[in-house]
Amino acid sequence: MPNRRVFSAGLLAVLTSPFVHRAAAQTAGDIRLFAANLPQLHAIMVQRGGDVLVAGAPRGPGLDRVANIKSCSKSIVGLLTGSAIAQGAFPSVYAALGTVAPSLIPTDATSGVAELTIEDLVTLRAGLEGTSGGNYGAWVNSRNWVAYALRRPMVATPGSRMIYSTGTTHILGAVLAVATGASLLDQARTVLGRPLGIEIPAWTRDPQGYYFGGNEMALTPRAMLRIAVMMRDGGQFEGRQIVTPEWFRASVRRHTRSPWSGMDYGYGWFLTGSGYILARGYGGQIIAAHPDRNLAIAITSDSNAPARSDGHFGRLMDLLDGPVLALA
Repeated sequence: MPNRRVFSAGLLAVLTSPFVHRAAAQTAGDIRLFAANLPQLHAIMVQRGGDVLVAGAPRGPGLDRVANIKSCSKSIVGLLTGSAIAQGAFPSVYAALGTVAPSLIPTDATSGVAELTIEDLVTLRAGLEGTSGGNYGAWVNSRNWVAYALRRPMVATPGSRMIYSTGTTHILGAVLAVATGASLLDQARTVLGRPLGIEIPAWTRDPQGYYFGGNEMALTPRAMLRIAVMMRDGGQFEGRQIVTPEWFRASVRRHTRSPWSGMDYGYGWFLTGSGYILARGYGGQIIAAHPDRNLAIAITSDSNAPARSDGHFGRLMDLLDGPVLALA
């Protein structure tokens, strides 16, 4: 298979480079072997400092073709939220939906949604019944995704606990579009695409024309790696501040905890006990940064297969916490 040959050639370059310590080269080989035994994994890239130590696609479309990053999109929306605040689209993360984007609220919305804050949305603590899992199909087949999500019953006090719901992030994406006057696609290209030198193609839109705020974005593994490097380096990329220091710090501070994985959650980013800042998407899509170890990682996987914490995603975390951390 051509992709396997590319992967092996990339590893060979690492293993034979005189500038790579033998132990690091051996660990890169461990990563290669680990990846080869993960049948759902498509591509992996690992960068330490300025050096890409592992870059290969043992299966799937390769490193230069886009992959559906699934719910890693939620982390991207988190970054765009910080940019909107920095640009003055709304005063702070504590601004209320009814103040920032009242036009999005249907007349029969659940009581209290006008008081939901941007922070409630970006941390998945809106309190509304989720639209993910078993509720996902009915939601995306509805005539108005934002209105549908805002009509869900309130099952928790807003700001109290994390309820994983793509509808909550989609509401946030629509808020960003209304408040800034620019589509989520235009914001993504302006805030991340051009500064990072990456292509961001158009993706799915809802019936009202709002780009999907929590799913379906597509990036190449190389583009994902650049986002990971930026998160590793405190919101900077090649000396340019992409995310304000204030928003970056808030994004990687614990605001809640996932009831499913047990990981802490910031402003759109998971935070692991081993020190990773993590975007996670269905099937095993990962954008990961480890500032203390100077590591950035991009992983794509089969987006049509589940990746639970006790399955493929758990194996990916074993890879990150084992051979990848050993590189540093």
